[in-house]
Amino acid sequence: MTEPTTLDISDPASADALACLTAYFGEIAARFPGGFDPGPLDPVDLAAQRPPHGAFVIARRGGAPVGCVALRPDGDRMGEVKRLWVSQAARQEGLATRLMIRIETEARALGMAALRLDTSAHLPEAVAFYRRHGWVEIPRYNDNPYAHHWFMRSLGP
Repeated sequence: MTEPTTLDISDPASADALACLTAYFGEIAARFPGGFDPGPLDPVDLAAQRPPHGAFVIARRGGAPVGCVALRPDGDRMGEVKRLWVSQAARQEGLATRLMIRIETEARALGMAALRLDTSAHLPEAVAFYRRHGWVEIPRYNDNPYAHHWFMRSLGP
């Protein structure tokens, strides 16, 4: 029997958050032609991912981190979702969906009316996931050199 997975708001600079991000960056670096350079962690960006501005959610199983997703403000009543990741060992269990539902709940609580995100053509399962979950493709909204697809989702009234 698999242990239950909890979803908790965490500090984006915590050891568990950094473990998730290190695994995430390693996976995408291996999949992107030419690798991936996330650059240094930006203290301003980390601050934007903390309440009362944003959120960083970590999924844990048996106390160990197995997934994450970040939210930061991105304009008037707009949020941006970043770094959705689930470990190989926890995939195909609906955890990415649970993480996205949780981050949407956090965004609503912060007064956000819509969310945006970007992803890479080198992550076709991510593109398919967002489309399947009602995200709508929009024109480019940022200068992320690794992004090929941009999505938006209204959070309703």
